This record gives sequence, C-alpha cells and structure tokens, in this order.
Amino acid sequence: MRLVLLGPPGAGKGTQAVLLSEKLGVPHISTGDLFRANIGEGTPLGVEAKSYIDAGKLVPTDVTARMVKSRLEEADAAEGFLLDGFPRTVEQAEILQDLLAENGQNLDGVLNFVVAEDVVVERMLARGRADDNEETIRTRLGVYRDETAPLIEHYGDQIISIEAEGEVEEINDRAMAALGK
Repeated sequence: MRLVLLGPPGAGKGTQAVLLSEKLGVPHISTGDLFRANIGEGTPLGVEAKSYIDAGKLVPTDVTARMVKSRLEEADAAEGFLLDGFPRTVEQAEILQDLLAENGQNLDGVLNFVVAEDVVVERMLARGRADDNEETIRTRLGVYRDETAPLIEHYGDQIISIEAEGEVEEINDRAMAALGK
C-alpha cells in the first residue's frame, strides 16, 4: 500500500504512521528522519541539505525529492510505504507521481488527518517544547493551511479524510477502516 499522510503539525501523523506501518507492513518514511539520517551519515545529499539548513534556508524541493527517490528505491519500500512530510506542495506531488510512474506505480490514497486548530494548539502546548508557544503554533498552522489546501484539491478523489480527534487507537481504527483493513 502506497500512501501519503497529510495533516497539520500536531495532528498525530507520526504516531499514526508508526501504528499503520506495523499493521500494513510497509515503512514509514518521514522527510524529517530522512534529513537527519542523510546528514548524520554524511551522504552527498545530506551534506547538500545541511548547507541550506546551516544557512537558515529551506532545503530545496530538488534535494528533498532526490532523498525521497533514493529512499523509495530501497528494498523495504518495494511493496509500499507511508510518506510523511512529502509532498508539501503541488510541485512535489507531481514529482512524486513521476517517481512512482517510472516504476509503474501509483498512490493508493492520501490520508488527510483532520483536527480542529484549537485541539492542535492544545496538544502542541502540552508537549512543552521551548519553540511551541501559541503564536508560533498558529503561524505554523497558517503556513500549513496555505501550502496544503492546494494539495488537497490536487489529490481530489484520492483524499481519505480521517477524523483525528480522540484516543490514538480510535483514530487508528478509523484510518484502518477507511483503508478497508
């Protein structure tokens, strides 16, 4: 099963991805983890990404896409994956579509974890991270809305909306049911 996970920061995508990965038997591929692994291992892509990060810049789509392509070519992703953090834009969605098409593959769906903004703010404040204050969180949510609204439109019929409020297991049960599992 090849899935993209969407949802605002604090929607619980990471938590759900771990559970879904186990239950579906496919790897959870997070761009954050990819960046950390490539940078930590000093790969050419990691060195390139680090140069942007160190300069306080966003890592360009091209670099991120090459990391994702490399990861999707690993044996454990042959039968499927859960992509978390990529694509973030319609341009990236088109790149992903092309990468999959090269191997005669398609996405099986796009899980969109839907959660009220106030719930997200509450969850993120509860994490107690130094950079999580209400203003910063609401700014991040605004950026997410601006970037993701076009993605939701782009994916159209492939969107599978999951109500992401409640207990972790409840949300996971909803996601599995929506996937017909």
